[in-house]
Amino acid sequence: MARACRLDHAGVQTTGPRRLLWTLPPVALLGLVFLYPLALVVQQSFQPDDTGTSLQPYVDVFASESFRRALWITVWLALASTAGCLVLGFLLALIIAFVPFPGARTVARFIDVYLSFPSFLITLALLFIYGSTGIVGSFQFLTTPWGVLLAEITYFTPFVMRPLLAAFAQLDTAQLEAASSLGAKAPRIVRQVILPEALPALAAGGSLVLVLCLNEFGIVLFTGAKGVTTLPMLVYGKAILESDYPGACVVAVVNVLISVGLYGLYRVVSRRAGA
Repeated sequence: MARACRLDHAGVQTTGPRRLLWTLPPVALLGLVFLYPLALVVQQSFQPDDTGTSLQPYVDVFASESFRRALWITVWLALASTAGCLVLGFLLALIIAFVPFPGARTVARFIDVYLSFPSFLITLALLFIYGSTGIVGSFQFLTTPWGVLLAEITYFTPFVMRPLLAAFAQLDTAQLEAASSLGAKAPRIVRQVILPEALPALAAGGSLVLVLCLNEFGIVLFTGAKGVTTLPMLVYGKAILESDYPGACVVAVVNVLISVGLYGLYRVVSRRAGA
């Protein structure tokens, strides 16, 4: 046909220009709500004052020790939290999916509810238990990087468990029964049968947790960890405490670029892996 067309829900042909017309409103709304504020942040990062465009904010931020330290803390916390979530989430998902115990289905449903909890709520719960005035008391590690790491692993592990449980639900149990009948022990079944099937779900959950940890603000703020300044905390400090809006925008742009870059890398790897 000379021009592309399709049938809409009413059975009426919709031509290419008409489809474009229907696409414009949501695209415009997306640009107004998301892209326009982001464009303002990028613009402000190149305008330290009213004199015009300059790269000086980037030079000042990249040369500062606080930015390099915040970048390092952000990266290692995100990587360590993701690794911890992958290991713990895989083990817990295995238990829920393959070890029969009363209430397993209830626990699996609770995970869906848990995903809606705000991160600061979990942090407050940990403070009530392990804080200086908590139930256990006299433990100060929550105000250290290790406390932030514990809080992030606690909060983000269900984000790994949810796709794993969905993958395990689709696993053919005949493979497990065949492997068991051939004399394979549980560790070998997990390593050679379950783990290969779980890799796409692990990649999806791990990539999501990594991006979320890179941008996590509430956990670091509510733990009050001394010396733990991540990139989001640095944005907050420069914008609110120092009134350095160009510097805050520079750090925000760097944070966004890292997150988008990691997401793009994940999409490329998952596409090549056929996930």
